[in-house]
Amino acid sequence: MATVAGIPVNGDHWIGGERVSSPTTFDDHSPIDQSLLAQVARGGPAEVDAAVTAAQAAFPAWAATSRQERARLLHAIADGVEARLEDLAIVETTDNGALLRSHLRGVMPRVAHNFRFFADWLLDLGHEDFETRGHTNHVSWDPAGVCALITPWNAPLMLATWKIAPALAAGNTVVLKPAEWTPLTASLLADITAEAGLPAGVFNVVQGYGAEAGAALVADPRVRRISFTGSVPTARTIAAAAAANLTPLSLELGGKSPLIVFADADLDLAVNLAVEQYDNAGQVCLAGTRLLVEEAVAEEFTARFVQRAQALKQGDPRDLTTDLGPNIHPKHVERIDGFVQRALDAGAKAVIGGGPNTDLGGLFYRPTLITGAEPGSEILTEEVFGPVLTVQTFSGEQEAVELANGTRFGLAATLITGDQERAERVSAQLVAGTVWVNCFFVRDLKAPFGGSRQSGVGREGGTWSFDFYCDVKNTVSAPWVR
Repeated sequence: MATVAGIPVNGDHWIGGERVSSPTTFDDHSPIDQSLLAQVARGGPAEVDAAVTAAQAAFPAWAATSRQERARLLHAIADGVEARLEDLAIVETTDNGALLRSHLRGVMPRVAHNFRFFADWLLDLGHEDFETRGHTNHVSWDPAGVCALITPWNAPLMLATWKIAPALAAGNTVVLKPAEWTPLTASLLADITAEAGLPAGVFNVVQGYGAEAGAALVADPRVRRISFTGSVPTARTIAAAAAANLTPLSLELGGKSPLIVFADADLDLAVNLAVEQYDNAGQVCLAGTRLLVEEAVAEEFTARFVQRAQALKQGDPRDLTTDLGPNIHPKHVERIDGFVQRALDAGAKAVIGGGPNTDLGGLFYRPTLITGAEPGSEILTEEVFGPVLTVQTFSGEQEAVELANGTRFGLAATLITGDQERAERVSAQLVAGTVWVNCFFVRDLKAPFGGSRQSGVGREGGTWSFDFYCDVKNTVSAPWVR
């Protein structure tokens, strides 16, 4: 049992309603000061087999549980999250380095909301019967079975519960494999589900590395759905494993999203939204990291942006006045800096930033803005996933659209303009799963969420989540003769 800021966290797996250890462990370090937080059970094929077996055994009874009872239990889990909101926020901040104020005010309340939303949506889920040549069509959503959920480290609990809540609401059982860099709040969630009365085996957590636990999980033929958030290379590996069993996949992958600023935009709004892209030290898949600015306002926009960005306070994320915390891991900081240094070596310029924050040491990377990168270069086309933005200029709508669509990704796009008709024209041409106009990160769980191109496969949210986590059935009945 580890203790994080005085909060006990169990480092063992959660399988079949019990804590299960492994012969070996891995170390979990805080990105804030790289201190050792916990030694975590290192799962592999044996633990995955046990978890899938437990989930499969629990599935028939859970699938047969009424919608009302499943919804009640999801609300009970949400109550448990709210009761432990401060503990969850502190542990996750310590484990992944994101701002404590964000966890307290937004992220952990959203975790509870995820459970409440899908509990309520389940009770309203339905489709009106319709007639075909005198026959009645009735659409139903049948639970699919065991769901394998593999989640990332940048918003561990919120992104996990985007998947867990609809999967459980739909009547499925779950095996969660959290990211090995941030496993701790998943363990706390397991405790909360047990306290809420969720039956044993309905929710399971196996910790470990992707090549060991993750690979065994996605290859198991008993798994009937796989939902993954992470990198494109890992998604390819998962898709290849799933293909052997024809297991349906939902993949939310990388992004290289544009933030487009037209000359008629409110520049104060544009600058504020652009600086917001440094949120979570740039470790946000949806971030508009490519700032595309119309030539007529580019100089003024850049000057205002630099002034605002340089005022950001970088430091300990547990300090409620901090704006920018550390990045997640030494390997990741090395990756971020590699992108930046290669861009600078190729002739680009860092207007601000351009390297680690040596004043703070550790894993803090200065917020960086790069100009003058060659079209098609790595820094403009590949996901950095750090506090690194680029700026390019355009002369008109068509060039803006071409630049915006000029990568292999298509997760999101942000458009800032004072012209509603232009907003409608440009939005219609953007390749993206989500387009924000004069706003950013407004996310309603009723809306479809996912990516285009290599940013993902499928959509989740609202009924789209139930379409994925269920086998949707149509029953056609002939007229009854009495």
